[in-house]
Amino acid sequence: MKLTRRQVGLGLVGVSLTGCGEGAGFGTPRAAAITLASASGPAASEPAPAAVPDSGYEAWVRAFKTRAVAKGLSQATLDAAFAAAGYLPEVIEKDQSQFQTRRTLEDYIAVAASDARLKAGARKLKAHGRTLARIEARYGVQKEVLVAIWGMESSFGARRGTTPVISALSTLGYRSRRAAFFETQLVAALAILQAGDISPAKMTGSWAGAMGHTQFIPTTYQAHAVDFTGDGRRDIWSDDPTDALASTANYLAHSGWQAGRLWGVEAWLPAGRDDLVTRTVADWRARGVTLATGGALPDHGPATLILPNGAGGPAFLLFGNYHAFRAYNDSMKYALAVGHLADRLAGGGPLKGNFGADAQGLTLAERKEMQARLTRAGFDTQGTDGVIGDKTTAAIRGYERARGLAETGIASQALLAHLRG
Repeated sequence: MKLTRRQVGLGLVGVSLTGCGEGAGFGTPRAAAITLASASGPAASEPAPAAVPDSGYEAWVRAFKTRAVAKGLSQATLDAAFAAAGYLPEVIEKDQSQFQTRRTLEDYIAVAASDARLKAGARKLKAHGRTLARIEARYGVQKEVLVAIWGMESSFGARRGTTPVISALSTLGYRSRRAAFFETQLVAALAILQAGDISPAKMTGSWAGAMGHTQFIPTTYQAHAVDFTGDGRRDIWSDDPTDALASTANYLAHSGWQAGRLWGVEAWLPAGRDDLVTRTVADWRARGVTLATGGALPDHGPATLILPNGAGGPAFLLFGNYHAFRAYNDSMKYALAVGHLADRLAGGGPLKGNFGADAQGLTLAERKEMQARLTRAGFDTQGTDGVIGDKTTAAIRGYERARGLAETGIASQALLAHLRG
């Protein structure tokens, strides 16, 4: 079975996608359970997890080195790579808890295309405009798409991960439920070191070994990383994101990305029904399907219509480039969110479709209003993305405590009415 980046569960997108509500929990574009994190989460300078002695780990490493030499890795490479490596119990804790937190598609998209992310993305498009234009000319991937992925994966490079990759992958190879997979990644990481692209000390990433600005796992790096700067190294770890962005474009191009074509569009259909059938755009037009804004559907090849939230929610018509997103990260939520973020960065507007009210009867607009009112009242939610997580819950509790209300921490219609006065 071919494992995708989603199934691997790499650990940083959850940090870069947590809403005004989340602390630094796990959740990745590669995991079925996705924790959303804000751009104000832990910075790349946070301390790396500490290694602890473990006799079982040390025995595993000795046995692994024998297997690694048989696969063509030199003893010198192994000695250098493991000189400062060690067992990281924190990595195992994260591996065992990664599927616990889930978010709705509405939350995922709201955080992905938050005001803060859109502003940061616009700055990156301007700052790296010439480089992005060169990459787009070579690989055919639009600059907004690359910047959207960059923002989703590492908050535009702000959080590339500080965990030593060799320690992380060897720990997972020793004790993870997916030990064989992580041993394969460890061998690939060691081969990268042996090739001279990076030193062991600088090979850092997420707790699960995803590396650089766009969070490549080692085997993905081997298959798709490129030296776009021409300095002789495929350096996705550098503060300069050039190689990482070009490598991402190369990955998408090899996954079937078609230059000049859209990934999909938000659509409107006369009958709220999800056919899950791929048809020509002419067929969809004949069935009365239009853009959500009311215009005629653009023709970017055969398209599939989906209603991920059912008949009451937004509809999307998906073209071939959507499947390139799914090759990069096999998660519908991720693909829709990164596509929407790219559209917003290119000047598009918010989604027209309505996800409806949540379990407490609040719409996204009302949740955003609540966050804004709490912040103005002195209980900072650290953003207004409409996602109710740890920070917003703490702000609600603080407000309730200060006002003599029952301390529930629940974002409700009653609380919004109280805030409105």
